[in-house]
Amino acid sequence: MAERAIVGMSGGVDSALAAALLVEKGYDVLGVYMRNWTQDLPGFRCPWADDLADAERVAVTLGIDLEVWDYEDEYRSTVVDYLVDAYAHGRTPNPDVMCNQTIKFGSFAQRAFAEGADLIATGHYARVDMRDDGPHLLRAADEHKDQTYFLWRVPGQTFGRVLFPVGNYASKAEVREACAVRGLGVEGKEDSTGVCFIGPVGMRQFLLSQLDRRAGDIVEWETGRVLGHHDGAFLFTVGQRKGLDLGGGPARYVVSTDAEANVVYVTADADCPGLWTQVLVLEDVRWLVGEAPKVAGGPDGLACQVRLRHTGELRAATVRATDGGARVCFSAVQRTVAPGQSVVIYDGLECLGGGILAANVPMGE
Repeated sequence: MAERAIVGMSGGVDSALAAALLVEKGYDVLGVYMRNWTQDLPGFRCPWADDLADAERVAVTLGIDLEVWDYEDEYRSTVVDYLVDAYAHGRTPNPDVMCNQTIKFGSFAQRAFAEGADLIATGHYARVDMRDDGPHLLRAADEHKDQTYFLWRVPGQTFGRVLFPVGNYASKAEVREACAVRGLGVEGKEDSTGVCFIGPVGMRQFLLSQLDRRAGDIVEWETGRVLGHHDGAFLFTVGQRKGLDLGGGPARYVVSTDAEANVVYVTADADCPGLWTQVLVLEDVRWLVGEAPKVAGGPDGLACQVRLRHTGELRAATVRATDGGARVCFSAVQRTVAPGQSVVIYDGLECLGGGILAANVPMGE
């Protein structure tokens, strides 16, 4: 009897090819469209119905059934509310990380296995290497599309029953061509960018629709001089340069925000010590193997590579595990990172885990 594989189908290119490849390999395939968000925003019509229609057409082409599983309430509470609350407290979150943990490899996976799936599959760009000690999550062949940055909070053992059929494709162009060859009809569909439920509205407009405007000061970091005003410190993130609306003069960068006092601190000095760091403090650290590698808690720490942003360059660092957290020491000076962001840890191709940035240690401290 063929193994049962339930595939998350978003209506996009990657998940369409994932489903097609599994059908070709002889799996008993069921497609599932996860209905996570259907709300329109001012100036933006949510495309969920169009995406579902695309997924249905692909399913018909492949001769497989497609079901719709509703996760909208859970998505709102674990992803959307998480994002809004984080911004309200001066943090810059990664909602896709939470969606993968709670929905795609959480509730969806649990239901799929409960309903008889041997495996689940998605269109993520990642790979799994099954070894004697269990599954190991590896970066995709296409480094630019690699999505392991968003998977670090998924319990590592889950990947033992997960397939990533497009993870070995060298480029998105090859994925599109593979869809076209199979007549799936979605090969020309644009990639989704940014936060999916916000679309072209933009983060500022979305946050202002969820949080009250709160007038505050924009203050020069070096002198404490008030340079201008803003509608809420939650609208700004560390390193931001655009949108400060300070009129003429030199370009300025956000050094930090104080959500409680509602103050945004900026500098015109690109070499300002507040914009650079060599040490990060992480909280809520998760290791895909379930615990920190033993050397990570040792006196010298774990020599590894760290990714600070999706598709960002891998940076050489040493990670030392602490009680519930970790301390990352880079080999070279780095631009500061917004608190709340994911910091993901690698050993070569393997994703070891990650954490949430609690604080940058400014240069000289």
